[in-house]
Amino acid sequence: MAKLNTNSNTYTVLYSVVIVIVVAFLLAFVSSYLKPKQDVNVALDKKKQILAALNIRDLSDAQVEQKYNEVIISDNIIDEQDNLVAQGTKGGENVGFKLGSADYKEGRLAVYICNIDGNIKYVVPVYGMGLWGPISGYIAIDDDKCTIYGAYFTHESETAGLGAEIKDNKQWQAQFQGKKIFKDGTDGIALEVVKKNEVKDPTVQCDAVTGATLTSNGVSLMLQDCLSKYIEFLNDKQ
Repeated sequence: MAKLNTNSNTYTVLYSVVIVIVVAFLLAFVSSYLKPKQDVNVALDKKKQILAALNIRDLSDAQVEQKYNEVIISDNIIDEQDNLVAQGTKGGENVGFKLGSADYKEGRLAVYICNIDGNIKYVVPVYGMGLWGPISGYIAIDDDKCTIYGAYFTHESETAGLGAEIKDNKQWQAQFQGKKIFKDGTDGIALEVVKKNEVKDPTVQCDAVTGATLTSNGVSLMLQDCLSKYIEFLNDKQ
């Protein structure tokens, strides 16, 4: 039997191919093994964000699951004409809950109907772009479909202490409470984020994050663009 020449190019190529295949197999196995746990963590984080928009924060993981199941009446899907596409369920995790930004772009819109101390609230997701990457969040709306009950925003990559404030600064998020989506005498979404010295109508305008103008502009555009998708739903006061 001929001795294998470990110094040949053929040996080097074959050795590299075997290593790549083995590593790829191991990575695929680990990814498959961990996926169920990752999916649970992603779902849990999403529930935390929805509850945060409803001003329910600082809960343990077990409390999040219990509270979410308690307050979420239904996770519906509607279209831009306010037609019901799919009916969700209590503690909804399988209808609107499964939607993401791609569904939103296609006109499949999630609406969470919630019960907070006997009062109906609506939560809708919002998607946009910040300075360095995507931003997103949830807006909770009173049953008048005009008044903001609460808000939560997050980001994939923003500068700590600046753009990251949209996620980390609870006080900045809290200023959205009580703001109006619409303004009498105007058409379309009036809610916006502006520089502090440019606030002229505090009923519909929020202060921008200091030193993060572009990210704040992104939040403002996100709110106006996304809430515009829901305008038929918001105008339906029944």
